[in-house]
Amino acid sequence: MDILIESLAHGGEGIGRGRGKAVFVPYTIPGERVRVEIVEEKERWARGRLVEVLAASPDRVEPPCPYFGPDRCGGCQWQHIRYERQAELKQAIVIDQLRRLGRLPDPPVADTVVMADPADDGRLLDYGYRNQTQFMLDADGRLSFRRTDAHGLIAVERCLLLADRLDELHAALDLAAPALTGVSLRAGLNTDDALILFEAAGDDAPELELDLPAACALRTPAGLRPLIGEPFIMEEVGGRRYRIAADSPFPANTAAAAALVEIVAAYADPQPADILLDAFCGVGLFALALAGQVAEVIGVEASASACEDFASNAGDLPRVSLHEGPVAEVLPALLAAGQRADLVILEPPRTGAGQATLRDLAALAPRRMIYISHDPASLARDVEHLHAAGYRIAEVQPVDLLPQTQQVTCVARIERA
Repeated sequence: MDILIESLAHGGEGIGRGRGKAVFVPYTIPGERVRVEIVEEKERWARGRLVEVLAASPDRVEPPCPYFGPDRCGGCQWQHIRYERQAELKQAIVIDQLRRLGRLPDPPVADTVVMADPADDGRLLDYGYRNQTQFMLDADGRLSFRRTDAHGLIAVERCLLLADRLDELHAALDLAAPALTGVSLRAGLNTDDALILFEAAGDDAPELELDLPAACALRTPAGLRPLIGEPFIMEEVGGRRYRIAADSPFPANTAAAAALVEIVAAYADPQPADILLDAFCGVGLFALALAGQVAEVIGVEASASACEDFASNAGDLPRVSLHEGPVAEVLPALLAAGQRADLVILEPPRTGAGQATLRDLAALAPRRMIYISHDPASLARDVEHLHAAGYRIAEVQPVDLLPQTQQVTCVARIERA
């Protein structure tokens, strides 16, 4: 059928209408008329495969990656869209989710923040930005990504999203270890540190002949152990150095991480007498950046490796404490002990914070919460729980953490109603 693409869905697919129902079509742009083949059909919606673009959008560009497209690499979804338009579409998706799922009639969403390289005449960092990636190994031992349908692998000689440091590591790796199941690369783009993490189903370590300035570690069912050097890197963000272990969460875009820290600090507006609680604090990216501006910092984190990193990154900072454990278990204990907080930062998983966590955070009586979300749909669903707890969203700032993909990160400033 021939349909007009009217908008983009939360997952990045174009949406048109045919046979009286919504039709989702990947690799399309709003305003385009396309010919599609229906490959899946339900009572209220259908999914189509793009056969031909009959009338192209002026925002359509030629994807530079030879692995991009249907039945190819699943890492990118939007290389066919001009980058400036990608930022506009991400803002529109955030607004749509907050309006439909969050029931906010006029969502206060700012323009999407995009990254530029100050050392290269402000060149947009739409490619060459990733500081970490994870490869799987195909049957021939080649470094591969999952295909778009999540079934099967596609070997890649080069990924255009990788920063130069990771690109060098990828190009230099020559693997001949059948016991390996995957390889993860991580680099400090401002420190030149690098870490190669080998993953194996058994406990035997691979034989290494390494002529690369990088540390190496091995993850097996028995756990993680170092092979060469220490199993972590150092990275510098906003003038502060952070230790980041192989298993610790950290933004995949260093420039965007620095932007997030600035936005969080501006939204928080910390005061010298404030008690700051950072739920899901990770290695301390946000809490430790603000530690010198508040009276006390309390971190809560479930990841053991991230807790070790947080403790190392905190160093001898005064009035910084850390609670290791799931946020849902730590918060009730803190409340039982009479804990309060003036500011709360939370960066929950993609599934969102949920009713119980938001209720307990509100019980700390903060004047403001700063919510870092990696899924606008889960943020929108949490709006109802925030309202029930006596808080409202004052402003949302989208940040393009992962260009060329449909992913969008948001920072929400939440005020007591």
